Amino acid sequence: MRVVVDTNVFLGAMLGRGAANAAIAACLRGQAVPLMGTTLLAEYEDIHGRSSLFSRCLLTVEEREELLDIFLAVCEWTPIYFGWRPNLRDEGDNHLVELAVSGGACLIVTRNLSDFSRMELRFPSLRAVSPEDFLKELQT
Repeated sequence: MRVVVDTNVFLGAMLGRGAANAAIAACLRGQAVPLMGTTLLAEYEDIHGRSSLFSRCLLTVEEREELLDIFLAVCEWTPIYFGWRPNLRDEGDNHLVELAVSGGACLIVTRNLSDFSRMELRFPSLRAVSPEDFLKELQT
């Protein structure tokens, strides 16, 4: 199963929060193949560089870097050749849909479900799900 993992889920995993942590672990175990593209990688690197986000994090900077490197090693690099522009509420998330469509993903794992609920351009085989629902999908 190919998926796109939003940065908010990866951030939650680094902060040690339950389902987000388990979702990233599932990808690391090979239960799903996370897709990665240029814009999403830039977002991952951006949040990684914001030390203020990690004031409550139990991981050191080095451990966070290692986790990101390990996660990126299991990601499938996916170029985006066409901008679909699904007109999400948060225009900054359009690239997640474009990445999912380009890579044939069936799920976008995110905490921002409301941003994806009113997509103007719909893709029947693509759904946005929470980390909890992603974990349930893996069990079926």
